[in-house]
Amino acid sequence: MCSISGKIDFSGNLTDENAVFIRMQNTLTRRGPDGNGIFCDNHASLIHTRLAVIDIENGRQPMTESDGNQDYIIVYNGELYNTDEIRKELISHGVTFRSHSDTEVLLKSYIIWKEKCVEKFNGIFAFAVWEKKTEKLFIARDRIGVKPFFYYNRKDEFVFASEIKAILASGLAEPVADINTISELILLGPGRTPGQGVFKDIEELPPATCGYYDKNGLKTWKYWHLEDKEHTDNLSDTVEKVRFLVTDSIERQLVSDVPVCTFLSGGLDSSLISSVADRYFRKRGEKLHTFSLDYKDNNLYFKESKFQPNSDSAFINIMGDYLHGENHLIKLDTDELVDALFDAVDARDLPGMADVDSSLLLFCKEIKKQGTVALSGECADEIFGGYPWYRDKTIRERDGFPWSQTTFYRYSFLKDEFAEKINPAEFVDSRYRNTVQSADTRKTKSALDRRMKEMMKLNLDWFMQTLLDRKDRMSMYNGLEVRVPFCDYRIAEYLYNVPWEYKDYNNYEKGLLRKAMEDYLPEEILWRKKSPYPKTHNPAYLKKVSEKLREIINDPASPILQIIKKSSLEKLLTENTSQPWYGQLMTTPQTIAYFLQFDYWLRKYKVKIV
Repeated sequence: MCSISGKIDFSGNLTDENAVFIRMQNTLTRRGPDGNGIFCDNHASLIHTRLAVIDIENGRQPMTESDGNQDYIIVYNGELYNTDEIRKELISHGVTFRSHSDTEVLLKSYIIWKEKCVEKFNGIFAFAVWEKKTEKLFIARDRIGVKPFFYYNRKDEFVFASEIKAILASGLAEPVADINTISELILLGPGRTPGQGVFKDIEELPPATCGYYDKNGLKTWKYWHLEDKEHTDNLSDTVEKVRFLVTDSIERQLVSDVPVCTFLSGGLDSSLISSVADRYFRKRGEKLHTFSLDYKDNNLYFKESKFQPNSDSAFINIMGDYLHGENHLIKLDTDELVDALFDAVDARDLPGMADVDSSLLLFCKEIKKQGTVALSGECADEIFGGYPWYRDKTIRERDGFPWSQTTFYRYSFLKDEFAEKINPAEFVDSRYRNTVQSADTRKTKSALDRRMKEMMKLNLDWFMQTLLDRKDRMSMYNGLEVRVPFCDYRIAEYLYNVPWEYKDYNNYEKGLLRKAMEDYLPEEILWRKKSPYPKTHNPAYLKKVSEKLREIINDPASPILQIIKKSSLEKLLTENTSQPWYGQLMTTPQTIAYFLQFDYWLRKYKVKIV
């Protein structure tokens, strides 16, 4: 994994702007601490920082390849999981290789197949290829949107980067918040509209999108979407196919030239990945290292709820006994969790998921001390239908984003001068409707299965993107590569068309996944009721974030008070309304922390409100 950035400018000579490119590069050093490079000619600069994982000696970037009288230069962030298959196909076309890096495979794939190359890739990626003679830039992002690609496109200038901070460092884009920015952060945050960079004039290349930038401007298109097809496999065949797809995806993502470990919460998804990895490692005579997270004194304060029926510690121990590796338990304390709220904003470039972000950032920091690559269980719930909003008929049939049903509560925080410029229901509902209408359900006869396809599309385009943002930024802030095997596009394609009757096997959340992988887990884990990402239950956390928000409220110079009503923040501190902000994990303590992050973001990025 790495970072990429660059600038195309047809109006000037970029060879005079090296200081700017070094500044952009420096903002992304945490993503790539192992090396860096810059390519620059008159109209193009490509910038790279490297986290060395595959072919450490020969995978340096920017990488250049000549074909005839054309030079191709690439910067690439990601991993290809079908590198060997593509390499063999390219060799059959007469292509030769000087390394075993997937960067070289990707670049030579582009040379042979041009924009069609993305259709062959199974992996997570964001990359740019500059064609020196024809002076055009090809850009692309992976199907699911695991790796980020932001850009600024104005007049004859195009700037792109893995993170927004590098675009701001270019000096072309400014940290400006307009009414759309405020609507995104207050009505949708920490989610955001696909394609939005939230800062004014900064956009994101959507998942499964590629395109060209040249003297005629930017042209992009979708190269993949979930397609409605008849599911012809019976239950038994479906179970076998799911088992193959899941195990194959995990095993492909264990390939690395540096040590690989796994996250282990004791829940179904991370336990499955750890179990498959454990068998893979044992065959090779190696030992798997797993990492688990807990909070100081959480055992004293944990209270079961509908969404979190039990704590993880006992299940982590069960899996520790079941596996043949070594488990490492990382415990976080309240003070460091609160302090890291602000590092998490630096990592994400935006207010995020409060301590859900900061805890992952700290967790990754500790893992990085012992490894460079980790596998995590994100995205199984979105694809296999594990969330409560898939299973609760009342929530499922209600219009709107099921993880965020408090639009008017959110809206009530805005000062009048901003509130009067926003129609909150229309702002949110239009995005919901656009996503639902984009779900391909043409061949589905069952009303229930049509709705489930709409739900899956909503989750993949919205909720899952928030979690993938979180995973990428918090891990890469620490120079740790985290892979997500359930995001294999083959799994998403297949599961999109599996009827709910199969997914809901035994009337159990992710029942099909449990049935398919039943030989990989002890019974207590296999049928454990879903429990979300662990968060602190220590009342000291609420006390600490409340004190910090009180300090902000009492400071008239606090930038958040330009946008948010002081009275609403005071009410948030004094009235325990228990209004959820986002999903199952962001309730009152996290809402308070979100406003802490919002205020810090305005200060740190010197955001101009227009």
